[in-house]
Amino acid sequence: MNTDAMTGLSSDRLRHLKETIEGDIAQGRYLGATIIVARHGEIGLHEALGTRRSDDPRSVEKDSVFSLFSLTKGLTNILILRAVELGRLALTTKISDVIPEFSGKPRENIRLEHLLTHRTGLPSLFTPRPGMPVDRLDVIVQAICEHVHGEDEPGGKVAYSPMAAHALMGEMLRRIDPKGRRFRDIVAEDLLQPLAMHSTAVGVRPDLKNRHIVPELPASFPATHPSSNVEGPHAAFEDPEAEMPWVGVVSTAHDIWRFAEMLRRGGELDGARIISPRTVNLATRNMTADLPNEIYKTMALGRGWLPYPAYIGLGFSLRGEQICHHQFGTLATPGSFGNHGAGSTLFWVDPELDMSFVCLTTKLLPEADNIERFQRLSDIAISAAE
Repeated sequence: MNTDAMTGLSSDRLRHLKETIEGDIAQGRYLGATIIVARHGEIGLHEALGTRRSDDPRSVEKDSVFSLFSLTKGLTNILILRAVELGRLALTTKISDVIPEFSGKPRENIRLEHLLTHRTGLPSLFTPRPGMPVDRLDVIVQAICEHVHGEDEPGGKVAYSPMAAHALMGEMLRRIDPKGRRFRDIVAEDLLQPLAMHSTAVGVRPDLKNRHIVPELPASFPATHPSSNVEGPHAAFEDPEAEMPWVGVVSTAHDIWRFAEMLRRGGELDGARIISPRTVNLATRNMTADLPNEIYKTMALGRGWLPYPAYIGLGFSLRGEQICHHQFGTLATPGSFGNHGAGSTLFWVDPELDMSFVCLTTKLLPEADNIERFQRLSDIAISAAE
């Protein structure tokens, strides 16, 4: 294989990866994607392929802006860990200590560590009340406090939190901020600006609108995302004022690669220290043992797959030891970590291979199909490392 001296990546395998995506698009498996594969801090592959939407045949570009969906949670997690390092929060902090209206047993015993590891005992909900607008953080938090109550004691089973955990963390960041800033400003000033992630924002910033690919969700998607400002069932993803710490960030593949590079380098990039290497190491340890993620367990059984461990650290998905269906690939080393968003977005870092991977795609796939898609693409990317 022809190997690039700087990246240690096979150009033949990277070409095969590009051709695989082109083939998938030609066969109608999905519409488009931007992808970056890098090693040792050098990009070996950066491609934009396919089209934006079923009703928009314009080409995806390298600087296209995507709604990240739950990959947003990764950014919120880092700011929470930063707040712990600064002494403003602790992993043992109870949510009710910062948000007193989040009272009542057993939920008043939920600690920050439980939010990060999806062991809150809260139900796995997409919205506190069906059909309510989800664009305003203060309204969402009030609705969570009024309507979302514990089903189990915190610290037990792993049940992925689509919304509540990160809405609460976003509100905690706002309430403990010494400058009294909004969540969107905390993200911009403490994370995006230091990392030069200039095409990333909470909500669709006006200067990004023309590059933003409006998400295309399948009719079977289990929730809507109404806005109080824009019409449409998923209009919160088009709203410039939306503040959704669980799904509301928009970005480009290159900006997410810079975020991944910060993590690959132990919390620093280009002289900007976001979190410490110690925190990165702790956050990328398996905190959920062999417990399954209840939502993914149900999906796996429905698909005829063997259930598998959740493999969750302090805010990161981990690859883990077991050979199982996984978006990071079956060939990734056990310490690989990252975040992903519903049916469409993914980044991972493999510390052992010193490698990072970003793929943002158009038109959401059903989650099981998405896992198989990214598993396949990740395995091809990993096979390029020599």
